[in-house]
Amino acid sequence: MPYNVYLKNNEEKRIVAGHPWVYANEVARIEGKDKNGSLATVYDFNGRYIGKGYINHLSKILVRIFIRDESIPDYDYYYNAIKKANDYRLALGYDNCYRVVFAESDNLPALIVDKYADVLSVQLLSLGIEKNKDIIIKALIDIFNPRGIYERSDVLVREKEGLPLRKGKIYGDFDAKVIIEENGLKMLVDLENGQKTGYFLDQKENRFALRRYSKDREVLDCFCNSGGFSLNCAIAGANNVISLDISEQALSDVRQNAMLNNLSNITTMQGDVFEVLRQFKREGKTFDTIILDPPAFCKSASEVKNAYKGYKDINILGMKLVKSGGYLISSSCSHYMTFPLFQNMLCDAARESGRKVRIVEIRTQSPDHPSMLSTDESLYLKFFVMQVM
Repeated sequence: MPYNVYLKNNEEKRIVAGHPWVYANEVARIEGKDKNGSLATVYDFNGRYIGKGYINHLSKILVRIFIRDESIPDYDYYYNAIKKANDYRLALGYDNCYRVVFAESDNLPALIVDKYADVLSVQLLSLGIEKNKDIIIKALIDIFNPRGIYERSDVLVREKEGLPLRKGKIYGDFDAKVIIEENGLKMLVDLENGQKTGYFLDQKENRFALRRYSKDREVLDCFCNSGGFSLNCAIAGANNVISLDISEQALSDVRQNAMLNNLSNITTMQGDVFEVLRQFKREGKTFDTIILDPPAFCKSASEVKNAYKGYKDINILGMKLVKSGGYLISSSCSHYMTFPLFQNMLCDAARESGRKVRIVEIRTQSPDHPSMLSTDESLYLKFFVMQVM
């Protein structure tokens, strides 16, 4: 008998409003018995139908709702849901590289699909999605006819679902290093070892937006990774771009990407960003434009306090190193560091740096990563362009 999950009294409001997650501590009782990862029906305390989703007793997120009617999650369901998600991106003009499926925002919780040229990269992040892997992959093959599909289910959240971490080719015979075209630039993406599913697609429009702040300027790109921001600044006519990262592999990727685009105005520098910025301060070195795009400093609510300090420290350094009239670009990819909290941190940093700073642009993730109003977790990327006076 399938699982029927009944919520505690007054716990349904957030879920009825559209949030897909049912936490274990919100549940009054569970009736029926089925396999873990199977489809469960969720009701409010009074027995009113709310929706259906996959259940996992090992996770704090007991049920991830994605069906609000009487649909059945078979092959046709996944095919139509993925095609609908892709059609949305195609209508916006996405073509060569983009996020095809963004989990909850495309009503397919725990499923990520990214397109890199003619190869797909996927993440299956919950037990229920894992159990439907075969039909999901078949739907992807039928819709895209890709040269290959690479799996990047090497994300720690899978351990919370009782699943092993896994990555590797699951369809086709292809090189895991793929050349994509982004903003008119060629970029080498390493599906096996690159960040996330291979590359940070969510910053695509933000990288292009920085071109106006780069022409005829000295640019410092901190935490540069494979050089997405660096290349956009260089192609826009920066005098010189210093790509700074602690990883020599990342810097090797930057150099290779610069060669792919015949760019000679990029130099790489290896080092801890905090330490290098302090050294620049001691040397009196300044820049016209500084980009701060660090990895997430907090991956849980308990880490927010320390993360706030880390973000503030590095932004103080950045503000002190920007020439008067120049630009500081500061970003955070942690949803725990909310927009109000991040802006408050920037205000603290400006005050403690002794610089007068004004906001020029506030941006977020690219439109192929849409966020649901009902799901705060899906709005995660903060991107501030500031002028230091």
